[in-house]
Amino acid sequence: MAGSFESLPLPDDPTLAAWSAALNAPGYWAYLFDASWRYVFVTDELRVALGGTGKVADVPLGSHFFSAEATRFRNAIAAGGLMQPVERRRARFPSLARYMLATTPDGREGLRRVVDPDVADLVDELQPEDPPPIWSRYNDADFRFAGTRVPSWGTWITLVDTNGAAVGYCDLLKPAAGMSQFAAAVALADLSHLERMRVVESPDRHSAAILMADLEASSPLARRLSTAQYFAFVRRFVRAADDRIIDEGGIVGRHAGDGVVGFFLAETSGSESAAARSCIASARTLRGVLADVAERSELPHAELSLRFGLHWGATLYMGRITTRGRSEVNALGDEMNETARIEACASSGRALASKALIERLKRADADVLGIDTAHAEYTPLAELATASDKARRDAPAIAVCEV
Repeated sequence: MAGSFESLPLPDDPTLAAWSAALNAPGYWAYLFDASWRYVFVTDELRVALGGTGKVADVPLGSHFFSAEATRFRNAIAAGGLMQPVERRRARFPSLARYMLATTPDGREGLRRVVDPDVADLVDELQPEDPPPIWSRYNDADFRFAGTRVPSWGTWITLVDTNGAAVGYCDLLKPAAGMSQFAAAVALADLSHLERMRVVESPDRHSAAILMADLEASSPLARRLSTAQYFAFVRRFVRAADDRIIDEGGIVGRHAGDGVVGFFLAETSGSESAAARSCIASARTLRGVLADVAERSELPHAELSLRFGLHWGATLYMGRITTRGRSEVNALGDEMNETARIEACASSGRALASKALIERLKRADADVLGIDTAHAEYTPLAELATASDKARRDAPAIAVCEV
């Protein structure tokens, strides 16, 4: 579980405390309520999800589920701070309130005192019903993620102590997608990478090393191979590239064809020097696995060559783009265009790194890479024999050296 915040205190009741701890540790989404239907615990992962964009939700502990305070809380997470229509809230009230009426010591009067005034009159119409041991209900708009409503299922469990007495209730939540769909979406996901992506959940400025790599002469290769064979090769290559970026502590950027982008943030790497070191190391290891990708794809290694552009972005504007069909990290800024120009000049399988990146390296990190930063010699892009017209036009003075 990521997040620089503390878990909520466990409830005093030992049964509720045990349930809370057991659900929190593996990262479940769950609310815990006491026997009076008051919030007593919310798991860390649910707090982050409810908060949206990495913020932690301020859950109204001690409030009754249908209190005015709890209503404001649910409206904030479900409708971006806008109150849901009263008619909608009134229509949903009886399905859960009937159980509350059956378990409230003072009956209708007691329940009427604690619920939101907008639904208090409905208490007289309720028919009390004992809560089942377990039941489920569909929630079509309980909260938002990245500005989009997230439908979910809530499985309610009546929690009993060792004597069989009800001590509270658990609302165990999951997005509406089935577990097979979850598995397909995240089976290959690296948890540490997902945590790093949370850092850029909300668009903002970040300092980072940038890696761009592209396969040279890919168009002739694509024409020569069958579509199925070329697709298999690109898939293997992209997976290998992503693995190298992730293993070095980076964040995978958006892909375009057989192009690769990686970001190594100073804040997640520990320092600017560490981020620059990881960026260069990632390029080297990716070049090293290209032979394996070629062999598995039954291609001559001599036909494959990668060019790399490595640069430093001091003020990259980075964020995560999440839609109903994809989720990826993107960055904007002059340094992104400059990195593309550097990469285009790195023909014949070279890796060109900017002076701005190399000079972020402290001695210890430079020694690990075998780079003598004190005697490095740089060449402006415009003076390279391989300089493209765009490089001479857009970034002629960017100084680079081969790494």
